[in-house]
Amino acid sequence: MLNFDPSVFKAYDIRGIYPASINEDLVYKIAQGYVEIVKPEGKVAVGMDVRISSPALKAQVIKGLTDAGIDVVDIGLISTEMLYFAVGNYKLAGGMMVTASHNPKEYNGMKLVKAKAEPISGDNGIYDIRDFCLTPPVPKAGQAGKSIKSDKKGTVEIKDIMADFAKFMLAFVDTSKIKPTKLTINANFGYEGEVLKAVIEAGNLPLTIVGLNDKPDGTFPKGRPDPFLPENRPEFVELVKSSKSDLGVAWDADADRVFFCTGSGVFVEPYYTNAAMIAYMLGKMPGSTIIYDPRYTWALIDSATENGGKAVIERVGHSFIKLAMRKTNAFFSGESSGHTYFRDFWFADSGIIPLLEVLEMTGATGKSLDEILAPYFAKYFISGEFNSTVADAKAILNKIEAKYSDAEISKLDGLSIEYSDPDASGRGSDTHSRRSWRASIRTSNTEPLLRLNVEAKSKEKMEEKRDELLELIRA
Repeated sequence: MLNFDPSVFKAYDIRGIYPASINEDLVYKIAQGYVEIVKPEGKVAVGMDVRISSPALKAQVIKGLTDAGIDVVDIGLISTEMLYFAVGNYKLAGGMMVTASHNPKEYNGMKLVKAKAEPISGDNGIYDIRDFCLTPPVPKAGQAGKSIKSDKKGTVEIKDIMADFAKFMLAFVDTSKIKPTKLTINANFGYEGEVLKAVIEAGNLPLTIVGLNDKPDGTFPKGRPDPFLPENRPEFVELVKSSKSDLGVAWDADADRVFFCTGSGVFVEPYYTNAAMIAYMLGKMPGSTIIYDPRYTWALIDSATENGGKAVIERVGHSFIKLAMRKTNAFFSGESSGHTYFRDFWFADSGIIPLLEVLEMTGATGKSLDEILAPYFAKYFISGEFNSTVADAKAILNKIEAKYSDAEISKLDGLSIEYSDPDASGRGSDTHSRRSWRASIRTSNTEPLLRLNVEAKSKEKMEEKRDELLELIRA
């Protein structure tokens, strides 16, 4: 009898340690649950990341689907964006990928989508699949639920999608505007280095690559494959500088998050590159809408509205953001976590499209990434995210709301507070000149944490309010 920990089913995906909490028996059952809950009407794509345990798990996912009578398109070793592409481009009925994203090597898991790359999350299926895998009433350890057996076993088609994927990516930009560029890449031992090389070859792009951790290695020999961790940045930044690269790009292991480094060696918070991309892309699609979340807002709102676009706020989380993009037909959304979504990519996140947009932007403007971002660095000051373990998050949020009761308050996602500068009245119509500071305080979906983000009109004001709020949270 299969025992497992139901907590491996997260809000947005499935993750656990292999083989203790994620193993072949469980992923077989998850695949069967996918059939029961999603009811795919057609073929389902199945792919995997570079982890050592991924091939064995992928084989059992395929077996679970085919035993249930589902035809499978095995797309092999991929980045997450390639799963979205396969499902959307080939009009498949859904997709399943064996991956644990940026988690350490001992982890594995799954990402699931429906037709048109629509995400499956805790709101629309993941927990139902979990419940399928449990025999009610739920026992202490969790036990295997029912199985689905079809009289007609599903077929397996092995498909190499790289050439089609590369061609699709290149269509997002005017490649004639991409100028000769020396580019440092850090794939964190995932597959994206190979993906980028295929895109470069397909488009004959004038890029000289300086590689770092760019050969796939599922043992992740340098630790957790997450470029956003402060301890993982210095090697990348130093190589950008020492190689005299024009810029650098880094991805997490499954490449659904992307980060940039300027030629001068500034590791860029995604907030700033997102703002610059919004301003540039609106020149190509005027009047369009972008979605932003409450963590940091000012630069994104300004980039949209000052360039003839519209900005709409939504809660943090890819399922919320993708749904909001569909509802508003928004062409873009970028989270401060590094996820970057595009309407014309089935509202999904990509690691390659942002790089191509930045390369087109630098080529078309004749400016370096340092020069493009300098006005944003000078105008918008942010704290970075601070996570604090708390015993009673609700009580702390109430305390913060009471202290700042005279602020403009939003409870769309946790608590957001915003202040205008009383000394700025009468200075004209510039909205930014009237801003003072704002903060977003949110609870974690999975941990007893409060997450704090602060932005302000000056570095001094940001640091003052950051410290003030952290003292309240951690008292």
